Amino acid sequence: MSRLIRISYRELAAKLRRAGYLEIRTTRHPVYYLAQGSITIPVPRHAGDVPIGTLRAIVREMGMSVAEFNKL
Repeated sequence: MSRLIRISYRELAAKLRRAGYLEIRTTRHPVYYLAQGSITIPVPRHAGDVPIGTLRAIVREMGMSVAEFNKL
């Protein structure tokens, strides 16, 4: 079983773009990403790394395994 690697908001945003998600709306902290009109994923934009629990929830919403997400 693969482990999630701690990443920053910028790295997470780049991985989402590589997975085909588009930035659709930006507010103060969260940025919302959309994939083919079906799933909207809010992503926190704070200093430092994205918390592991939040990152795991985002990966789950994307419908990917941890190994697939780490390879992006």
